[in-house]
Amino acid sequence: MVIAGFGCRAEATVESFRSALAATGMHPDALAVPADRAGVIAPFAGEMAVHPIATDLLQGIDTPTRSTVSLATRGVGSVAEAVALAAAGPDARIVVARVISSDRMATCAIAQGPES
Repeated sequence: MVIAGFGCRAEATVESFRSALAATGMHPDALAVPADRAGVIAPFAGEMAVHPIATDLLQGIDTPTRSTVSLATRGVGSVAEAVALAAAGPDARIVVARVISSDRMATCAIAQGPES
């Protein structure tokens, strides 16, 4: 399963998510976002499944990139990478590291989980 994980500001727009996902060059099977941002991504998600990830589950997930903002606000190196890994399941790996939307309101990373 291919999961696009997103981190975002509360003010992120559909275009923010579209820009970040486009920068990955991938077409995911589902989306993942911190649970408290599920409402922000809903207009972008449309029919695509969204996995809301509880904030406490992000703690301790090792991410390939590190953002000082993410560390300060969420206690994790990259929110996008952490939610993607959490949603993709055990043994998942990051295949596209965190990228930033053109308006800097959203980040996106892609994780690949084991095939079902």
